[in-house]
Amino acid sequence: MAQPVPSGTATPMLEARNISKSFGSVQALTDVDFEVRPGEVMALVGDNGAGKSTLIKCLAGIYSIDEGDVFFEGEKVSISGPKDAAKLGIEVVYQDLALCDNLDVVQNMYLGREARDVIFRLKESIMESKTAQTLKSLSVTTIRSVRQPVASLSGGQRQSVAIGRAVMWNSRLVILDEPTAALGVAQTRQVLDLVKRLAAQGLAVVLISHNLHDIFEAADRITVLRLGRNAAVFDRREVSQEEVVHAITAGVPTKVAGVSQSTDQEEQE
Repeated sequence: MAQPVPSGTATPMLEARNISKSFGSVQALTDVDFEVRPGEVMALVGDNGAGKSTLIKCLAGIYSIDEGDVFFEGEKVSISGPKDAAKLGIEVVYQDLALCDNLDVVQNMYLGREARDVIFRLKESIMESKTAQTLKSLSVTTIRSVRQPVASLSGGQRQSVAIGRAVMWNSRLVILDEPTAALGVAQTRQVLDLVKRLAAQGLAVVLISHNLHDIFEAADRITVLRLGRNAAVFDRREVSQEEVVHAITAGVPTKVAGVSQSTDQEEQE
């Protein structure tokens, strides 16, 4: 099996160390390490119940961390709620996208953050201009009008709006939860190209997906969780899909005393 990738010398945009989280008697995460660097796409994979969603919600401030530390650009930070995450520049695009079908693209991009003047009137022209500028910077060309109702958009276009909203607010780390789920081939290509462009602009991107084809298309590195623990971190260019599947289904936790992945490999042989 391919060996985990060394952490390298670049300072991670976000680094989580020894993260543990339990819900009553259920231990969801145990001593999990995770990092993502500026300008890279870090895939987060694992079977159902591996702890992916719990880890992301801890980093987004939705869940409190029982144990462990989080560092942002090398500085230790405390994320006690979604507002703390947003202030750091952490934005999450969840699988349901949280878009309002009855509103247009501009209204969705500014939902809850509307620009208003001193007497609280909406600054429609400013919001429309900033929305168009953001989508253009991401090379989103399939949406014919920013005043188009979201209900009329395709799945790929809706995903583009959700990602555009995430990056419009001085975001530095974007977390994408199953962004290509239920999309067709052309729409999936559109979204994966957008993911790559985010990293090319210097953002740190976390990509959560069960689709290994998408992972190998867009990711730079791959973090594998299994049963709430670290199983491996791979360089996508130096690992096969079969090795990643093995880590997902039978990988040995990297922090269990007396157990190593090399031992596990020998047993498999």
